[in-house]
Amino acid sequence: MATENGKLRVGVIGAGSISGLHLEAYKRCPDAEIAAICDLNGERAQAAADKYGAARTYTDYRELLADPGIDAVSVCTWNNTHAEISIAALEAGKHVLCEKPMTRTVEDAERVREAVRRSGKVLQVGFVRRYAGSVDVLKRFIDAGELGEIYYAKASCLRRLGNPGGWFSDKERSGGGPLIDLGVHIIDICWYLMGRPKVVSVSGNTYNRLGNRAHIQNLSFYKAADYDASRNDVEDAANAVIRFENGASLMVDVSFTLHAAKDELYIKLYGDKGGAEVEPALLVMSEKHDTIVNVTPQIDNSSFDATEAFGREIAHFVNSSLGRCETLSPVEDGLEVTRMLSAVYESAASGREIRFD
Repeated sequence: MATENGKLRVGVIGAGSISGLHLEAYKRCPDAEIAAICDLNGERAQAAADKYGAARTYTDYRELLADPGIDAVSVCTWNNTHAEISIAALEAGKHVLCEKPMTRTVEDAERVREAVRRSGKVLQVGFVRRYAGSVDVLKRFIDAGELGEIYYAKASCLRRLGNPGGWFSDKERSGGGPLIDLGVHIIDICWYLMGRPKVVSVSGNTYNRLGNRAHIQNLSFYKAADYDASRNDVEDAANAVIRFENGASLMVDVSFTLHAAKDELYIKLYGDKGGAEVEPALLVMSEKHDTIVNVTPQIDNSSFDATEAFGREIAHFVNSSLGRCETLSPVEDGLEVTRMLSAVYESAASGREIRFD
């Protein structure tokens, strides 16, 4: 489905902060047309429609999905609605780009997978880091065997003060705290670059010791539009060791708030022929002529750039929906990452390692 001029007609469901990155990218994509915007807040939907030239607005996503003038949707809503809206969109014959995490639970992820199979439509999970230019470059190095077999990865995304509050801190709507919000990205990108090996065990810990630290003064931080310091039932921090069938392992830790000197983000991969850093900047390590060599690829964005990455992600979704290519982040991967996240929470709650058959 597409307009006579070949453009994919897109509806964006949810007009909160993340939708701006989607809308900007659709606006720049020559093969997409922003047809409609939906939000529970009609004024917010209309403001976005005015800004991005959408002809129609809705406050009920079901009405948007009934619109025959829409071919595909971006789901940019609270995490607890991702499964429901994605399934309804697929059943309505729309292609779907669902923001991460795809769902809060494994059961919901399996329901989404079945809906994709029934519908035959594209569902792309919003693992935006997969689409970054720096990751695309590194993937070529990895596919060419430059790193050899990747047997270990470690990733850290620590905020010393960065609990967004609002729905992010409401477990019912979000499904969790920094693990499901930040950890989803770094777990996925490591797993993707490691070749998506089968998970055999997960051991994790979560901590809720510091709260949202709303009393802190003199240091600003990102706050959700519905920020409310009185509501916070998600973890402050989490860590995990994930083991894979091929013997490889992944260590991760994340936090919304922590007594740390500074925020920290790193993603590192180690293979038997070379290593790589994805963040804070792309770097490839190897040996040449009995000498250790660090290679710095000369590219426009050596670290994650949101505008570039979302632009590439949206363009890929549009091309996938138009049948020109396969998505890099299919529903099956959304399900596997959800299994890993859920296992970390289960391990933390039970105090034991979770093993997979």
